[in-house]
Amino acid sequence: MLFGKQERVVNRILIVEDEPLTAFDNETMIADAGYEVVATLDRFSDAVDTLEREKVDLILCDVRLTGERTGIDLAKVARDRGIPVLFSTGLPPEEASELVIGCLMKPYTDRTLRAALKAVDQHLKGEKAKPPKGLVLYEKAES
Repeated sequence: MLFGKQERVVNRILIVEDEPLTAFDNETMIADAGYEVVATLDRFSDAVDTLEREKVDLILCDVRLTGERTGIDLAKVARDRGIPVLFSTGLPPEEASELVIGCLMKPYTDRTLRAALKAVDQHLKGEKAKPPKGLVLYEKAES
């Protein structure tokens, strides 16, 4: 599009985070950036249930979640459904590059999260993305 906003691939984001303050901050920052927050959850099972009912363009997910299942488990389910996942974590797991589109290192600011979401959107479109400091993007894993 020549004038105006370019069409985004990512519009609807599911937040899965076990730390309440971080979850609240993410929800606020993402909504303020013009994205639709599908839900903010802290458990694997609730996230999978939401994926059954809702269209989700991206999952912003911590590796550690409430309960026994992890963000790694959720990333595997999402990959099988063709839904990209961006880990938001202090320590990315070794297999992250095989499961998710990228890792956003905690802690991060509102500005970094916005830039990360923009870079993820570009990456999903197959465009060259310039990730902000703290974001690592991986080649798209084939489902």
